Amino acid sequence: MGDRKRARETGMKPARIPPMAVDLIQTALSAFDGVEFTGLSACPACGGPVQGYDTKQKKFAMLREEEHKRTIPVRVRRFTCRACGRLCYAGEPFYPGTRIGSPVVDLFCTLSATMSPARAARIIDAIGIIVDRTTWRNYAGRDFGEIPAVDVFGMHLPFSLLSLSALAARAGEGGCIKGAEALAACGFPSAHRAAPHRPLPAEEWNNRDKQK
Repeated sequence: MGDRKRARETGMKPARIPPMAVDLIQTALSAFDGVEFTGLSACPACGGPVQGYDTKQKKFAMLREEEHKRTIPVRVRRFTCRACGRLCYAGEPFYPGTRIGSPVVDLFCTLSATMSPARAARIIDAIGIIVDRTTWRNYAGRDFGEIPAVDVFGMHLPFSLLSLSALAARAGEGGCIKGAEALAACGFPSAHRAAPHRPLPAEEWNNRDKQK
């Protein structure tokens, strides 16, 4: 479904996004396809030694390519702690309590800093990133810490996406990036310091644009 058709169905004007920005963002996210995250030196709960358990596939992002949907999966190694028995994950590009790759959350947060969360969600949809509205409502009230960003192509974009795009360019077409490199580009492990969820009042979801 094209942007104009979706706009007619929702009664909203389609968001206008610079094509170069769309290419940059989709290239950055596509680079995660099949990347494996396997590093964990100690149990995050007690600091005890860990041993491998299994590998789990997670959905990092879902992209819209013309009329098709494309899931971007990553593989994350799981471990068990020999001291406390806790099941824990290798370092991964997800904020605690989220099911979307951290660069997508970064994009939503940086856009929401200058417009309403509802409009930020529409722009992300126009870029071709598929996320349901309920998910954005749940994340809108959270504090994910400081997210460095810069104005590029007329948009306020997080450094994580710019770094990932550069990483993908260096890997070249058909190349693969390493999990540790991807984590560093995403700003981890410091990004794990996300604060607990603070729900955004419903009336604030659309209000920021009206106040400008």
